[in-house]
Parts: sequence; C-alpha cells; structure tokens
Amino acid sequence: MSHPDHHDLSPAATLLMAVACGAMVANLYYAQTLIETIGPDIGLSAGLAGAIVTLTQLGYGLGLAFIVPLSDLVENKRLILVATVGAVLGCLGIALAEGPITFLAAALVTGVCSVGAQVLVPLAAKLSSQERQGRTIGLVMSGLLTGIMLARPVASFVAGLAGWRAMFFVSAGVTALVGVALLLMLPARRPDSTLRYGALLASSLDLLRRYPVLRLRAAYQALLFIAFNMFWTAAPIVLTQRFGLGANGVALFALAGAGGALAAPIAGHFADKGRARATTLFALLLLTVAFVASDMVVAAGSVIAFAVGAVLIDAAVQLNQISGQRVIFGLDPAAGGRINAAYMTIVFLFGAMGSVIGSASIAAGGWALTSMIGAGIGGMALLLFALFDRTAGQRPSD
Repeated sequence: MSHPDHHDLSPAATLLMAVACGAMVANLYYAQTLIETIGPDIGLSAGLAGAIVTLTQLGYGLGLAFIVPLSDLVENKRLILVATVGAVLGCLGIALAEGPITFLAAALVTGVCSVGAQVLVPLAAKLSSQERQGRTIGLVMSGLLTGIMLARPVASFVAGLAGWRAMFFVSAGVTALVGVALLLMLPARRPDSTLRYGALLASSLDLLRRYPVLRLRAAYQALLFIAFNMFWTAAPIVLTQRFGLGANGVALFALAGAGGALAAPIAGHFADKGRARATTLFALLLLTVAFVASDMVVAAGSVIAFAVGAVLIDAAVQLNQISGQRVIFGLDPAAGGRINAAYMTIVFLFGAMGSVIGSASIAAGGWALTSMIGAGIGGMALLLFALFDRTAGQRPSD
C-alpha cells in the first residue's frame, strides 16, 4: 500500500482543499443574514424563523459526531465526494423549497453534508510531509475561515441582486464545481483501521479521555469560538446603530474582517518550528486585548479602528486553531478523523453559544458589555493556559 503522507501535497491540491473547505462551510452561514426574507416566503412564522439557521447548524453538529469519524474507516476521497453531492442536493432543496418542512429538511441535509470540510482538514495533514504539516493545515483552514467570513456579505449581495433563492442555486453550482475538481485532483487515502463503526465512535470519546492536550486545545478553541460568534452577532448591530451603516456597509465590514484568515499560514509556519505554545499564548493575549481596545474605539466613533479590531479577533481565532490542530494531529496519526471529530464537536457545540451571548449582551448593556464579556473569555483562556498548559500534557493519561 502507498504512503502518501511521506510526500508533500502539491500547491494546487492544497489550494483546492482550502477552497473546498470554504465553499462547504459557507453553506452554514448564508441564511443568517436572510432570515427575515426567507421566513415569510416559505410560510415560516417569525417565532420559528430562527430554526432556519439552527437546523443547518444542528445538522453540522450531527455530521461532526457521526460522519467525520468515518474518515478513519473508509476511503477519504469517496467520503468527501459523497458529502459534497449531499451538500449540492441540500442547497438545491433549499432553493426550490415552497414550504417550511421541505426547506428545513433540506437545511438539515445541507448541514450534515457540509462536514466534508472537516474530513478535508485531517486528510490535508495526513497527506502533507511532517515538515510542512502546520503550514498545510494553516492554508486549508484559512480557506475555511474565509468561507465563514465571506458567506454573510456574499449572501446579502446576491440576495439583493436576484433574491434569496439565487444564493442557494449559486452555492449548489459552486459546490458542484468544487466536487468535480476534487474528483479529478484529490489524492486517495484508505485508512488502516479495522474498527467497526460503533467502536469507532466510542474511540472518539476515549481519545478525549486519553489525551489531556486534546481536551485543553478543544477548550481554548471553544472559548475563542464563543467570542468569535459573539463578536459577529453583535458587530452588525453596532455598525447599524452606532455608525449608521446600511446592509452594504455591514457587508463591506465583514469583508474587511476576513483579512484575519491571512494569519493561518503564519500560525502554521510557527507551529512547524515547534512554537505552537508560544503562538497559542500570543493568540489568547491578542483576543483579550482586541476586545478591550474595541470598546474604546467604538466609544471614540472610529469604524476603521473597529474593523482593525475585527481583523485581530479573527486572526487570534485562526492562530490558536492552527497551532492547536498541528499539535492534536500529531497525537495519533491513525486517528486523525476521530481526533478532529472530538475536537470540532466540542468547539462547535460550545461556540454556538456565542450568538446567543452576543444578542443578549448587546441588548442588555450595549457594546461596552459585549466587549467586556469578550475580554473575560480571553482571560478565562489565559487562566487555563497558565494552570494547565504543559508540554507533558501531550502524553496519554493512564
């Protein structure tokens, strides 16, 4: 059997995997800015309109828990292509839906199948040489974060031009093109595991028990993802109410914030040099300081400085994510899919709380309260780092 992990991925394959991750994960976020338009059109009451986003993200959580571990059992390229086809069908189902049940079922399918992105990340790590693994993860993850960041403004622009259904037709087309490119260019990888599916799922939990560093890295990123989602839920309200921006202005602000994705390759470079812990500490400090500073710049009325703060917060999330994944994928190379499933399930489930906290905090105390909570989250992560982050923590627990 061949061992592709002894060789580097080509730049073209790495770029394709980054684009594919972005295209897939963006499917979770298109509807967030379109809820008020979609709800009345499909006959969904205002009280239930939030289910449009909730079911997509619930589907993604289910996919993380039950599909991503399969990447340690079945041939990865086939699994990714099946998921891609499912995501295309889900987007088409959303675009063609005439009633709420059809729409919500399609949204659930789209969420489940968009986890192909989380199969691609450990696959990229596995196919990369050890010397460049961090940089490869960084480049692929920069595509994923760019997809998250661009989804909302792109949805606003496309829906403004051609209606909300056009956005999901476009997404289906883009995802289908990505699928064809993956079919032609993605290397195959057949894992060696002989575990049955039930044992495979159980082993994901066992990996969390065995590796303290996996639990710690998941805790760091869960906290930062809470702060990330909180920021991007509350920031549009600040931009509208404090700075008087319209929908296009908010979209442009989000585009500027996507610049934080550029931090991913930098994080990968330092992780490859053995500086993952230092990069993590810097990321946690950066997030904390950026939230403190954002309160000052909003009070001063500087939207440009607020945009810089958005870039720094996004960069902090990326720096921590890449340095963390570089560490955890080295724990057990044969269990990359299960490790990523355990890690991302924790990050995603806790991170989803950020949107609720953002809405509640901005309503209760304005941006001053939101930024204080964000800084507090950074402080909690720093405390975890000070108390528990040790190089020895990478060893399995007995």
